[in-house]
Amino acid sequence: MAEQPTTRKKKKMKVSRTVNGEEVIVEIEVDDTGVKEEWGKNDQHRLLNKRTPRVDGPQKVTGAAVFSDDVRLPGMLYARILRAPHARAHVSNVNLAPALKMPGVVVAMKARPTVFYEGTPVAAVAAVSPEIAEDAIHAIEVKYEVLPHVVKTDDAIQVGAPAVYPHDQEVKNNTRADPAEGDADAVNAAFKDCPAVVEAEYRTPTIHHCCLEPHGMIVDYRGGDTATVYASTQGVFSVVGDAAAQLEIPQSCVTVITQHMGGGFGSKLHFGVEGQLACRLAKEANVPVKLMLTRHDEFLMAGNRSGSWQKIKAGAASDGKLQAMLAVQYRLGGIGNGTQAPQPFIYHVPLVYREMASIHTNVDSSRAMRAPGRPQASFAIECLLDELAYKLGIDPIEFRKSNVDDTVYHRQLDRAAKEVGWERRKAVAGAWPGTLKRGFGCACTAWGGGGGPLCIVHVAITRDGAVTASVGSQDLGTGTRTYVRAIVAEELGLQLDDVTEKIGDSSLGPANASGGSITTASLSPAVKDAAANARLEFAKLIAPILSAKPEQVSFSSGQVIANGKSIPWKQTCAVLPAAGISARGQWQANLASIGTHGAVCAEVEVDVETGRVQPIRMVHIQDLGLPLNRLAIESQINGGMIQGLGMALFEGRVMDGPLGVMLNPNFEDYKLPGCLEMPELVPIIDDQDDREAVVGMGEPPVIPGAAAIANAVFNACGVRVRDLPITPDKILMGLSQKG
Repeated sequence: MAEQPTTRKKKKMKVSRTVNGEEVIVEIEVDDTGVKEEWGKNDQHRLLNKRTPRVDGPQKVTGAAVFSDDVRLPGMLYARILRAPHARAHVSNVNLAPALKMPGVVVAMKARPTVFYEGTPVAAVAAVSPEIAEDAIHAIEVKYEVLPHVVKTDDAIQVGAPAVYPHDQEVKNNTRADPAEGDADAVNAAFKDCPAVVEAEYRTPTIHHCCLEPHGMIVDYRGGDTATVYASTQGVFSVVGDAAAQLEIPQSCVTVITQHMGGGFGSKLHFGVEGQLACRLAKEANVPVKLMLTRHDEFLMAGNRSGSWQKIKAGAASDGKLQAMLAVQYRLGGIGNGTQAPQPFIYHVPLVYREMASIHTNVDSSRAMRAPGRPQASFAIECLLDELAYKLGIDPIEFRKSNVDDTVYHRQLDRAAKEVGWERRKAVAGAWPGTLKRGFGCACTAWGGGGGPLCIVHVAITRDGAVTASVGSQDLGTGTRTYVRAIVAEELGLQLDDVTEKIGDSSLGPANASGGSITTASLSPAVKDAAANARLEFAKLIAPILSAKPEQVSFSSGQVIANGKSIPWKQTCAVLPAAGISARGQWQANLASIGTHGAVCAEVEVDVETGRVQPIRMVHIQDLGLPLNRLAIESQINGGMIQGLGMALFEGRVMDGPLGVMLNPNFEDYKLPGCLEMPELVPIIDDQDDREAVVGMGEPPVIPGAAAIANAVFNACGVRVRDLPITPDKILMGLSQKG
């Protein structure tokens, strides 16, 4: 009788999913195979949880690392995009002939007939050099029927303002509203019993990703049914299908490669119009085409972090407990909807009434940007809590501890406060003596950071002792290559240099797109599983030689050990079959976890004569379960603090209302924090989080920084700036109003 198939038990669990860069927690059903492997105690690892330099560091600092922008192929054409100079227009005619007549121009094509924002692609050309391509787009003759536009939020909601979506019945006065939540009458009634009530408006500007490597790709298509795409992308496998559709060839015939990439922060999760045009140009020319956006292109058509406008009223009891909140939140995502976390974010409020809506304008659509929607929400709620704390005369640290259900925040706030020197803080804002006034502020953060069953990893061992770990996942520069090596090396008792990783290639095992902090928690368990399976397979083959059972074989310090016998790794590998061995690994639920906490404290100095704010110190403490590489994690935390600093003090898109154009689409006028503005950065890994599982943490460090800086500025000089960025003129105006 034939053996009946075994019915596997199933179990349900919650995992993270990333949809357009937005983290979503969903419940899935997976096979209950039992616990196969464990990471072990967090402080008992040989290679993991150490401060390990990135294995690709030497390649990057010497210029040997190949980014998509570095790819040069024989016969390759260079493409450029003609952008519309108007915020709203209909393209009545595009004459490509003058461009096509230019020597060196091979192909030109139209892009879109309707312009919705300045920078909308109108046409594209491909030529034998980037200089000729640049000249060619200026030769194209375009006739525009310029239409009324609106690019500023306050103008967009006025009666009679030009409609961004005139035929969409759900949009009224350029506002697309979500259903309201909560009981407004109950909230307003509760305010009457609150000894402290604050009502204020908070705004954050539209800011840009500012990726060092611009968006773009090289499409190596020479006719036929195959193509190789070198893409600067956060999702190697998401590019495969999009490129195949544009080239009209099977997905199985498209290979996407991303060996190294220069930043994405959420903006490179999509194929993009640059990918579409690169494929169309290559298909028409039947030669490779390289289309990388210029810096000007990046600012106008590569997305941004949506701005926000939040009107919040909240009341608290005399002991600092929040009682009620009314929030009206607007997402400012241009022609897109934008993102914003609902209030009260991470804090507990018994009664909440909330309205959420998107206000549309004729500017490029927002895209996911590191922790989509959270920094905006954090800025408003953290400043509001600070205002309530001052009104009640309660220390802001203690006020927050009173309003979070999870006591993890208590220890993190206390640790951050200790490290920043919170005891030096003046309880009265502006009380620091002299004209250079010191101030301190704080804020908290949260994110999911869980993984899911998306990655398939292969670990191969050859007879000469070489070990290779292969998976298609891209490394955004966050250290994926390093921990892939480290996990395999630790499992097999080897050193980092004994393992080679192959990543960033769609011909390898499938992997998730890198967004929402899910990459590490999805990939590392699969790497661990593959390495463990390779170790077990190796042990089965070598056990007879050592007169041992497979479970008695161990791997340590480059030796294979059993029954008191020890054989060097390479010598042992010589007995493997000619083809070596290969093992497959996939996500194991017990090796990943979900949920992060964090707190940041900031110290600033405000010159009350000039209004200049000088950040002095930022301290961020973050939990994340098992830290795979402490050095990389500290770098991620530092990067998050720097981006929060930029949002607080420097960054913001500036638009000309009547002309509908961006006034600072370059790194000269779009201000980023530089060396002179940089404070002392203190990243702290919360080792009191003893979860023996991996949690992604790329997002949370960027969330609270802007709010902490704003709160510190108020503590220093007594000026509450509710509209970012905090510039000297706002400080001086506030001081003037205070007399």
